[in-house]
Amino acid sequence: MTRAQVFSDTVCTLGEGPLWHPERKQLFWFDILSKTLLTRDADGEHSWRFDDCVSAAGWVDFDTLLMASENGLYRFDIPSGQRELVVPLEADMPVTRSNDGRADPWGGFWIGTMGFNAEPGAGAIYRFYRGELKQLFGDITISNAICFAPDRSCAYYTDTADGHILRQPLDQSDGWPVGGPEVFLDFSGEDFGPDGAVVDAEGCLWNAQWGAGRVARYAASGALLSSWPLPPAQTTCPAFGGPELTTLFVTSAAADSNDAQAGQTFCIATGITGQREYQVIL
Repeated sequence: MTRAQVFSDTVCTLGEGPLWHPERKQLFWFDILSKTLLTRDADGEHSWRFDDCVSAAGWVDFDTLLMASENGLYRFDIPSGQRELVVPLEADMPVTRSNDGRADPWGGFWIGTMGFNAEPGAGAIYRFYRGELKQLFGDITISNAICFAPDRSCAYYTDTADGHILRQPLDQSDGWPVGGPEVFLDFSGEDFGPDGAVVDAEGCLWNAQWGAGRVARYAASGALLSSWPLPPAQTTCPAFGGPELTTLFVTSAAADSNDAQAGQTFCIATGITGQREYQVIL
């Protein structure tokens, strides 16, 4: 098994939301608590600092991201570094901020929120689709693990606080939830928390496990297939990228950690192909 390598030694207080832009061939990621978006290209590492916490993004076109912050979803212009509000997100709720998010196969964007201090039940998960933001699930403490099966059959998500990764069936025509979710993986008795996740081209879910220092791969049946260790215990979110989509990028968090490499961003040559990130349609 290939060992994790350091992709960026920049220390993030709370690294999150890695996104491989498939047209730019470039990774973007966030330091939520430092209110920063980061990237690395052929010229080196770059960053943008904001006045509010930013956490996740989807790609709209070559030069544009849809970026989630504590108070809205924004159109972000990469060359200029300017952003424009698309729709408010809990802008009237000062206790919450955005957290995990990912584009879906229909061009929508799912985004989760949570309390700044993980206030119980303060968060929710929303879907932005064709200009409308609609709440899908409420009463969530720490929203995470938003990702989608390649056959469009379901979405996955978790409330890290209760330890269950849920599988939500989706309408094949437009991607809206159909019926209720079921428990896919139960980590409620473990000493780690399920954090961000991504699904590969074979339909297997890769979950970053906060406190365990690993990303674990699970079959669609729920069976554990492999475990990929990382230096820091507080791993936060994975994303597939690289020329063949076989590199797994993983963010981590330095907050409240004594690990020497906490907060750095890592890459692993997995030999397993991920999904191309879906394009957001505004």
